[in-house]
Parts: sequence; structure tokens; C-alpha cells
Amino acid sequence: MSSLSNVAELPITDRRELVEYLASGSKPREDWRIGTEHEKFGFRNDDFRAPTFDGDRGIEAMLNGLVRFGWVPVQEHGRTIALTRDGASVTLEPAGQFELSGAPLESVHDTCRETNGHLAEVKTVGNELGLGFLGMGFQPKWRRDEMPWMPKGRYKIMREYMPKRGDLGLDMMTRTCTVQVNLDFASEADMVKKFRVSLALQPVATALFADSPFTEGKLNGFMSYRSHIWTDTDPDRTGMLDFVFEDGFGFERYTDYLLDVPMYFAYRNGEYLDASGKSFRKFMEGKLDVVPGGLPTLRDWSDHMTTAFPEVRLKKYLEMRGADSGPWNRICALPAFWVGLLYDDASLDAAWDLVKDFSREERHALRDGVPKHAFKLPARVGGTQATLRELSIEALKISAAGLQRRARRNRSGHDESVFLDPLIESAEANQTPAERKIALFEGPWAGDINRVFAEFAY
Repeated sequence: MSSLSNVAELPITDRRELVEYLASGSKPREDWRIGTEHEKFGFRNDDFRAPTFDGDRGIEAMLNGLVRFGWVPVQEHGRTIALTRDGASVTLEPAGQFELSGAPLESVHDTCRETNGHLAEVKTVGNELGLGFLGMGFQPKWRRDEMPWMPKGRYKIMREYMPKRGDLGLDMMTRTCTVQVNLDFASEADMVKKFRVSLALQPVATALFADSPFTEGKLNGFMSYRSHIWTDTDPDRTGMLDFVFEDGFGFERYTDYLLDVPMYFAYRNGEYLDASGKSFRKFMEGKLDVVPGGLPTLRDWSDHMTTAFPEVRLKKYLEMRGADSGPWNRICALPAFWVGLLYDDASLDAAWDLVKDFSREERHALRDGVPKHAFKLPARVGGTQATLRELSIEALKISAAGLQRRARRNRSGHDESVFLDPLIESAEANQTPAERKIALFEGPWAGDINRVFAEFAY
């Protein structure tokens, strides 16, 4: 989830302004950037419990401890709830999941250096506080009622509204972690093509990063339980967005989709006002009862866009949202995978060739089946029936070729395709990160879930 948007307080008087706001994200290729976000579970080293917000070993203490590295605190009601530095931010998910929202950077090498630096800082402060951090898609040990809640106004509103729309929304808020990458587009046509390719291939990313096989210390029967949770969170704001593949899709159609997503809140005078379930269209007519007679601003619109949770989300850039969080080296693998597919024209064309003939039913079968079956899920590659593993291998080949053509090299002469190595190894072995943890759990760990914290912490 995103923190409060930093856009101008300009009142919206016409729907066209909303469309133009999305379209204003278009930029020339030389200005395309890579923004990587990743979340991680904090835990106390002595008992593995999630830290509360308050206290000497709490999440606020963790945030304040990072200030020494040049981060600037962001406060709400006098409490530190986020940090900013050089175009990046550290924010909190509802149960204190720690998120780095990276700065827009030119290469995967840059974003990986940023990630490495952040995790080193987190480890330094965490060691002082007796805290560790774990990258997985779902909290492996604790029940929902054992998770803390962060004191952020928007989360209180969402906490009360979520159970009205699905059974797993509160699990999404408190017990999931993801890694995602935000990428640019050149024009409306470029956005449409990238949106379609990335939406159709999002199940591949889910399989490659599947890493949430445990619930409350036991196997849950899924490879990516995090991905499954999104199927029962809120149908008004999640899913595959079939209209993206229809003729005429563009900024206007996505604007209409967002206008039909029910609101969560409005933000006025430093307070979040409960507008859950209400219509943004009514807001534009000055008929939102919690802001009597008031009109929305571009800030309201930007914030409202963050409350839609499809598999790929359009803002002024495209967000890839299908992956579980995971270990250190896989954080850098996600931007590499999508940059290789979407930032090279030949790769984008080849990726489109992989998926352009998929029917609606095929796309949904992949989305619905991947949380449980991952690589083993049946999938079509060209005209041949295969599995999602084979589709993943083809996508990885296309991505690697795109990264090699980009030829962005580090000091050692390696291009960005080096970051795909853990994904290639996993696909070739036909074993997801979840399956590797299951093998440990059923073997050397002898069913002791505490071992995951010791062996997979950052």
C-alpha cells in the first residue's frame, strides 16, 4: 500500500482531468525508471513475535533508529509512521510490515544497490533492538489476532470495512508481504501493450516467487497463500481486469474503472474521514456526505487510486503486484524479470506473442490455479499444452535477452540478466521457494516452524 500522496491540492471539476492525470505519466524512453518496493515481516529474536508499534523494541523505535542514516521522519499525530530520503520512503503496512518504496532509478544494478543498502541499515538497527526481518509472502507462525496494528488513520477505516467485502481482507492487511516493481510507459498505446502482457504473465511471476506455504505453523496446501488471499479480499477492487484486453482500452476506460471502485476515505485537515463504500462520482458532484459540499482534489484522486488492488495497477506508471516477498537475492530478481520483458521492444513483442491468443478462460485458469499449483499448473505455450513451468522458462528467456540487449553493466561487466539467476535455477529445478521450505519443514526441521526465522532472516 502507498502512503499519502504528494500531489497538488487542485479541485477536480471534470472527469477529463482524471484521464489527463493518468496520461501525464507518459514519458520518453530515456526517462524510463525502475521503482522497486518490498515488504518484510519484523520479529523479535527471542520469541519470534511481531513487534508492536510502541516500546523500546517497537516499530517506531526501529524507524527512529534509521534516522541516523539520513532518513527524515514523517509523523501522524506526533508519532513517526514513515521515513523519506532521496526519493525513497520507508512505510508501514497495517501490522508493521516494513516496506521500502525505492526511488525511481535507471538500472536494476542501481535498484539492487539501493535494496542492499536499505537491508544493511535495517539489519544494523534491528540487531541493536533484538529484531530480525523475514521475507516471505505470508506470516508463517502467528494468528491474525496475534498481529499488532499500526496507528494509521486509513488502516482503522480499512480494518472496519474489509470484513464486509470478503473473508480474507484482514489477513491481506496483517499477514502478507510482497515485492513489486513500478515501470514507465511511453504513450497510451505502449501502456496498453505493457498492461496486457504483464497482466497475462502475472501468474508466471506468482509461480516464480511463490513463498507462502505455512499458516500458523502448519502447511496450508498452497505455494502462494498470499496470492490466494487476494481472491477473497474485495471483488470491487481486485482481480484480472478483463476489460484491459478489450478493444478501445486506454486511460479513459481505466479511469471509469477507478470511479466505480468504492472509496475508503477522504483526507481533510490532517484526518482520515471514513468514506468506505461511498462513490467517488458523488464526490465529484459535491455530494460526499463526509465532506459536505466539497469537491475532490488531485490528491484525493491519487490516494483513491492506491485503494484498487488488481494484479497490475495503473497509476502514472504500471505496478507489477503478483509476487510474494522473499529472500534478499529475489528482491532484485523481480525488477530484472519485468524490465527485461517490458523495457525492450523485441522482448515486449515476443512476450505479447506468448500470451496474445490466451482466452479469458485461460487467463483466469492461470490466475485461479497458480496459488495452489504454481509450476505444476497446466498452461499453453504456443500451440502446445504444457505447464506453467514451461511458460515461465520461455518468459525468462525473453526477459534475459531483453536485459542483455539493454546492456546496462555493473563495474564487473555483468549486465542486468545476472539478477535472473535464482529464478532460472528455480524454474529449471521445477521447485518453487515454497516447495524448498516445505522439504525443510517435513525433513530437517521436523515440523518446527521457528526454524524459518533463524534460517531465512535477512
